[in-house]
Amino acid sequence: QVQLVESGGGLVQAGGSLRLSCAASGRTFSDYTMYWFRQAPGKEREIVGWISRSAVTTYYADSVKGRFTISRDNAKNTVYLQMNSLKPEDTAVYYCAADSLYQVTSTPRYWGQGTQVTVSS
Repeated sequence: QVQLVESGGGLVQAGGSLRLSCAASGRTFSDYTMYWFRQAPGKEREIVGWISRSAVTTYYADSVKGRFTISRDNAKNTVYLQMNSLKPEDTAVYYCAADSLYQVTSTPRYWGQGTQVTVSS
């Protein structure tokens, strides 16, 4: 089992920045690809991006590319989502997720409880 706990959400004005953290426990953190997803009210959950086990590879959805950065600290068992130039359309509950599969998956096995990000215009 892997337990994931997100933090860092909140209310920010458009153009501002937030950094989300996701602390993992339970298994060897570096064995897991880490994901960030988000779900806005009335919309389907969508992937924000992911980072490989060794942090060599990252992927970002087009909607956040150039504004968001995913990083991880395997010594601290933590993955981060740095969000810059935030827009009202970034408002959503943000979830981190983890999976030990080598292949990227749209349905990671382990999920955090989510943290709310609200961007005001």
